[in-house]
Order: sequence, then structure tokens, then C-alpha cells
Amino acid sequence: MTASAVFVLDVKGKVIISRNYRGDVPLNAIERFSHLMLDEVEGSSPPIIVDKGVSFAYVKYNNLYLVACTTRNSNATTLFLFLYHIINVFKEYFRELEEESIRDNFVVIYELLDEMMDWGYPQITDQKILSEYIMQESHKIQGVAKPPPAVTGVVSWRSEGIKYRKNEIFLDVVESVNLLVGSNGNVLRSEILGALKMRSYLSGMPELKLGLNDKLLFESTGRNPGKGKAVEMEDIKFHQCVRLARFENDRTISFIPPDGEFELMSYRLSTQVRPLIWIEAIVEPHSGSRIEYTIKAKSQFKQRSVASNVEISIPVPPDADSPSFKAGTGTAKYAPEKDAIVWTIKQFPGQKEFLLRAHFGLPSVQQDGQLQKKPISVKFEIPYFTVSGIQVRYLKIMEKSGYQQALPWVRYITQNGDYQLRMN
Repeated sequence: MTASAVFVLDVKGKVIISRNYRGDVPLNAIERFSHLMLDEVEGSSPPIIVDKGVSFAYVKYNNLYLVACTTRNSNATTLFLFLYHIINVFKEYFRELEEESIRDNFVVIYELLDEMMDWGYPQITDQKILSEYIMQESHKIQGVAKPPPAVTGVVSWRSEGIKYRKNEIFLDVVESVNLLVGSNGNVLRSEILGALKMRSYLSGMPELKLGLNDKLLFESTGRNPGKGKAVEMEDIKFHQCVRLARFENDRTISFIPPDGEFELMSYRLSTQVRPLIWIEAIVEPHSGSRIEYTIKAKSQFKQRSVASNVEISIPVPPDADSPSFKAGTGTAKYAPEKDAIVWTIKQFPGQKEFLLRAHFGLPSVQQDGQLQKKPISVKFEIPYFTVSGIQVRYLKIMEKSGYQQALPWVRYITQNGDYQLRMN
């Protein structure tokens, strides 16, 4: 991948700051791009614009356009990835990425752009490494800056010499459930999006090995998964610290972790998911002047698990007024800005069923067919539970100094994603 130049434009297409890496693209080419982009109808413009042999890949963030241009047959995905790395680095340095923060930090931005790319090739895109020798407070690097070991070493995401009095590693297995249930009760769409998020507070240069109940691992080795079931993950995406060759060879997740917080991997399971929280709504219009709702919520996960901060939003007509509620548990309120009843249940144990009755007046006469058809949406979080059944079988920590006091902590959380149930 090669990028000839990188530009940051304001919302009108005017250049705020730029860096020309290769000199093979005239600087006035960006003016032509601005006219082409602004001529497009908003929302319909393509992510890449080609004009007179120059390709422009751009992303919009807040009131800014970040543009990478090239005259070569570059990898478009890599160009976009680099632009998003720029956004993340600038956000870490300036808290908010907007036109004002760009204008206030020209010196630091030029230093960052010079370190992040060399002759059109990406170099260092990790904010933690960049922050070791480019500091926002200093407008100029004095003398000859010595790059941190992480830049020149094999492990570019971690510096040497890290020390902690107490060595700990925290692993959160977080799964989000996307679900759409039709008005007839059939599941129309369901998938699980998972992520393994880590917080590493380990000294030295530790080597970690993580074992999951991976179906392909058990099949390749001929082993039995034991009491639990094996899980077949799709669309696996790893942090750069994971040794991909090792994973491809024997499905072992081996890595030297970055210091602090990072996402080790993400995955997807396109599997039929039984609704964890089932909602039934009976709507009874009365002569067009009032309407009654009977809402039944049922938890369909194991009895020993408890969902917390459950929020159920039931749509109502936009002109409904005079609300009254009778809830078996939790609290219900009318949210006119959402045209919805919001029923909140702080603790929802498994295999339980709760009832809510609501009554509204309707000042304007409506036919039954004119009632809102928006779906019910549900928010929730279930700790110590994964809907896919994924399990961390082991998390081994090895370090050449041989410290034996490293403590791994593993936590499981299931939460809602796009979770909707259509009403009758």
C-alpha cells in the first residue's frame, strides 16, 4: 500500500492541513476532489473518487474530511484502515477531533503524520507507542529523539521494562445478541457478536496462551470437549499481537499482550438464538378515544442467571395522552420524545414472568389500522452468562523472570445488540 499524500479538509472542502509523502501528486489535485465531492448528493457519494489518474479515498468524521490520495494501484482497504488509525490517534491526543483541535495543534499533527507514515508506507499507528516520544505539551522535539524499543523491536505494541507490584490480567468475554422476531412469533434474524476484551497489568515481556472451547480445535485433535459444548466461531478478527501462523496451525491463541486495555479478538456466530427476554403485547383500542396495553415479559434463560437494567420500550401512538400504569414489578413511564412506554426492571431473574398494564387517551379518532407498527425494543445485560456457550478453558502466563504471582480474572457478559420484537 502506498499513499502519495494525506489531507484534512473542513466541511466545505477547504484544506486545513496536509502532508505530501511522495511528491507524485500535485497539491492542487485536492481542489478538484473538493468540487467533485461537493457536487455529489449527500449520502450518495462513493467512498473512493478517481479523477485524472488520482484515486481519493476519504472518510468523514464530525465536521472534517480525511483524505488519502494515490496514483498507484494501492489496497483501498488499507488506505481506509490508515485513515481510521489517524482518527483514533488524534482523538487520544486531543480528546475531540474537530476543526478547532486541528488548528490548535499543527506542530504535533505534523510530527504524528511524519511518524505514522514514511514515503507513503504506514509505520507506527499505535497511540501508546507514539505517545512515548511525541508529547502534546512539547511543540518541538529537542535534539535527537531516541525511538522507544517498541518501535525498533519485534513487539511494536509493547515497550520493554514495564513493572507492576501486582501482576494481573483481566479478560471480559462480551457477547451482544442481535434479534428480530416477527409479529407471528417466529425469529426472522438472529446472530451473536462477541469480543474478548483484556486489561493487562503484567511486568516484563510475558507470553500468554489462551484456550477456548473451539469446535475446530477439538475436531482437528480428536479430543472430546467434555461437559460443555464446542463453539464454531465465524469472522474471527485478532489484535496484531496474536501469532496468526500459530493459530492457523493448531488453533492456539498465543500472544504478547499490549500494556493496558485492548481487544484481543472479535467473532460472530450466525446461529438460531432463542429470545432471552420474550415480550408479548396485547393492544386494545376502544372506539378511537382510548387504548389499553397488556405487556407480558418473560425471561427464557437459566434460573440461576439474572438480567440487570432491563429496559423495554413499547411504541404508542404519537398523540397519546393521560397515561396510567400498573406494573407487577419495576417502574413504567411515558416517554413522549420516543412515543413509547419505557418499562424498567432493575433485576430480572431467569424463568420469571412479569406483567404491565397501561392505559392512554387518544384525543384524535384513529382507525385500528392506523396504530403504530414500530417494534418493541429491549435493552439488558446478563453477567456470568454467554448465550453461545463459549468458555475460556485456560489462560496461561509465562515470563522469563519466572514470577508466579500473576492472577488471571475472567468474566462473562451477555447484552443486547439490535434486539427487536414486532407487535401484532
